[in-house]
Amino acid sequence: MTRRTASGRMALILATMLFTGLVPTLASADFHGAIAFSQANGAEGYSFDYRSRGQAETRAMNECRRRGGGCRIATWFRNACGALAVGRGNGFGAAWGPTRYAAEQKAVNICARNARGCAVRRWVCTSR
Repeated sequence: MTRRTASGRMALILATMLFTGLVPTLASADFHGAIAFSQANGAEGYSFDYRSRGQAETRAMNECRRRGGGCRIATWFRNACGALAVGRGNGFGAAWGPTRYAAEQKAVNICARNARGCAVRRWVCTSR
């Protein structure tokens, strides 16, 4: 085997190792989202496509707080969708699901246990 063939073969092996080592890492990356809500004043905030639950919740809370106080995380989700339904008196329900529709239906059903006239106010989905 010549030096040129050996170095070419080594470069191919290294490239293959690099490629196969990175693909599973990127493919297994999770995306997180969250919805924050304030029953006191109806303020809300949301986030999606963050690398951790903590980052997603922090973003949603900061956004909600800019709109008013008394915020709390209503729901969080990973590689899914979240929804917030609000009714009279700021009674609410929040849920996550594999699709926007599933999350919205769950949120409305939970809200209906706490208030009348519930409707989806916010929904958000991650990229995956």
